Formats: sequence, structure tokens, C-alpha cells
Amino acid sequence: MATATLSIDLAALVRNWKALDAKSSSETAAVVKADGYGLGVQRVGRSLANAGVRKFFVAATEEGADLRAALGPGPEINIFSGHMSGDTDMIHDLQLTPMINSIDQLLRHVESLPGHDFGIQIDTGMNRLGMEPAEWAALRDVAEKQKPSLVMSHLACADEPDHPMNAQQLKVFKEVTAGLDAPRSLAATGGILLGPDYHFDVTRPGVGLYGGFPFADAEPVAQVAIPVIQCRDLEVGETVGYSNTWTAQRPTRVATIAAGYADGLLRAMGSDMQVYHGSTACPVIGRISMDMIGVDITDLGEDPRELGILTADQTVDVLADAAGTIGYEILTSLGNRYNRRYIS
Repeated sequence: MATATLSIDLAALVRNWKALDAKSSSETAAVVKADGYGLGVQRVGRSLANAGVRKFFVAATEEGADLRAALGPGPEINIFSGHMSGDTDMIHDLQLTPMINSIDQLLRHVESLPGHDFGIQIDTGMNRLGMEPAEWAALRDVAEKQKPSLVMSHLACADEPDHPMNAQQLKVFKEVTAGLDAPRSLAATGGILLGPDYHFDVTRPGVGLYGGFPFADAEPVAQVAIPVIQCRDLEVGETVGYSNTWTAQRPTRVATIAAGYADGLLRAMGSDMQVYHGSTACPVIGRISMDMIGVDITDLGEDPRELGILTADQTVDVLADAAGTIGYEILTSLGNRYNRRYIS
């Protein structure tokens, strides 16, 4: 088999949720957007629901439909993008809860689906999604009469605990929701770690569930093992890969492994990335190509059948650092070619 294996530890995922749940007295939801951060929303969603999650968040109504198919009736599925044009039938039929972002969305929702649940998203400084505080002030009385199921905002700098933006957004959120008769939510993973002032009624961890920064105590959830296609010996002066970017400085044993940037292993990782045989690191050599990567296995003293690239030693955040990006991108870039193996 020349297909890499993506192992997904659903038990570790659940333990990460329970660990974050224990950090607050609030209800702990789960964010499973982008196909469960690339790991499969149906399997991820069912595992979390079985562990006790009753509120889920996804990015778009279509994602909500996939999750509802997996969970059946009961759990609350909230849509960050709100009530978009064309979403009305799915929102109604699948009992989805849009997080309303604008006056237009609120009007669309109450006119087309009177009495149907909705939440409100307020922008407190991130300038990405949500009503501006002035818009909310103008609509608050109208919205409150419709009884929103949740009022939320999102922190821009929660992964930097000392960043002044955190306190600024907290202050704005408290001011614009003071006296509100509805549950409130501000904290995702980073916000949970900022402490009780940020927790309010509902927390909504995302990347921390999947083993990512800033939840330093998270267990790894995803691991990738890649088959070795071929091994060969190089003499001093021979090169590996496109553009001859690596030249052998000693007699070298090279393994070619069956994955590349088509599998989400970003070309930018380059020589800053390693692969593992057990706990032994082997350097990547030459450029990462679409389907193959060269590895120096000289010091192993054997030809391995497979090598690990996403492991307990080399987590999503270590790979992200090698590519100059973040763990979110690594997880959500994992391609469709993997042989997926779920561990529960």
C-alpha cells in the first residue's frame, strides 16, 4: 500500500474535551467546523456527543447538515455564518441555530422563520463577524423580545494571555451585554485558559480538542505514518529532489516516502521538518514534492517500512512552526488520500 495512514484517537479527543470542561463551571460546547478540523466531523461529532456535548458549532449551514446527519435530533448545532440567503429551508428542516451577524440577517430570520431559535454574534474588536456595538444597541430591545438562545463574541488574541486586546474585548462584551436575559459566550480554547472572567455561560473549545496550541496539556489526537516506497544509496556529491537543493556530504542511504504537499504536508516545511522511526528522528532532504519526500535514513542502520511525520514527538504545532504557519492549517490541510484509522 502506497497510501499514508492518518490515525485519529477519538478517546484522546474526548479526554481533551473533558480536561477543558473541567477548567470552568460553564457549559462546554465543541467546535467541529472544517470537517472536525480535518479529522471527520461525523466520527468526531458522535464521539463528543457520546461524551456529553450538547452544543456544537460549525462554520456554515452545509456543515451543520453533515453534523445533523451524524447526530440525529437533539444536540444543538450553531452556525457561525448566521442565516445566509438560501439557508432558510435547511435551518428549519434540520433544526439548526444561526448566530446572527447583521441587521439583514436578523430581519431575514424573524420574517422567514418566526419563533425559530437563533443566537446573536457581536463584534467586540476583532472586526471579522458580528454586529457592531452600535448596531446591537439599536436592535437589542427587538432581539431580546425574540429570546436569543445565545449572545456571543470572539477573542482576537486569546493565545497571547498578556495581550491588552483580551481585557479590552472583555470590557466591551460585558458592557454591551449587561443585564441581558440570555446565555453569553466569549471563550474558545484560549479564552478558557485565560480564566473565569472570560467563561460566562458557555465555552466553545476548538483546536484544543484536537491537540493544538494554546492548550499545552492537550493529548495528541492525529498521527500520520507514511509508507517507504524505495531506498537507495547515494555517493558524495549526488543530489536529491527538484532543483538539486540537497547534496550528499557523505555516503547516504535515502528513503522515498509516499506523501507530499497534496496530502497537506506543506512544501514550506522543507528541511526544517523531520520524520520518525519510533523515537529516532530522520531529516527530510530536498524539496517536498506533490507525492513524495526524501529522507536521510543512514543512521538508522535499517530500511523501515514506514516513517511517522505527525507523531507524539512531532505534533501539529511543531510541523506548523517548520512551515511558518499554525496548527489549525496543518490539521485542516490533511488531504483525502489518507487511509483513515479511528481509535476509540
